[in-house]
Amino acid sequence: MGESKGASGRNGRMNVDTDMVRELAEMLADTGLTEIEVEDGDRKIRVSRGAVAAAAAPVAVAAAPAAAPAAAVAAPAESAPADHANAVKSPMVGTCYLSSEPGAAPFVKVGDTVKAGDTLVIVEAMKVMNPISATAPGTVKAILVENGQPVEYDQPLVVIA
Repeated sequence: MGESKGASGRNGRMNVDTDMVRELAEMLADTGLTEIEVEDGDRKIRVSRGAVAAAAAPVAVAAAPAAAPAAAVAAPAESAPADHANAVKSPMVGTCYLSSEPGAAPFVKVGDTVKAGDTLVIVEAMKVMNPISATAPGTVKAILVENGQPVEYDQPLVVIA
């Protein structure tokens, strides 16, 4: 089920970027919109409430099953909601990365001292890497996400105190 770059695959069948469809479906649910459409070259993906469609313009539309919601990630048992009072939250739906590239050291670790503006994590949304920065100086008390984890809008990412 990987990502596809071309509009059509084996036997003339269309390849669908399921990760992109899932991200768009999550954005649709989070924003309350009724439809989102993304166009990339000759590939167009449109997600609307009740139906998901993908098409290679101007070819016929191929219906795809509705994307399953991402599994909810439980917070560690020892963390109480009050512990997240100083958390830096995700400004968008996407995939969270703790380092700039695979194998690189994480931007921050628990116990690190950060300044306002220091990069804490990256949230990838629709193939765009968005650095998430500390809003105030302090010490990293907890990292509430794992590398490569899908995150929701307003989800706590890193606690700084």
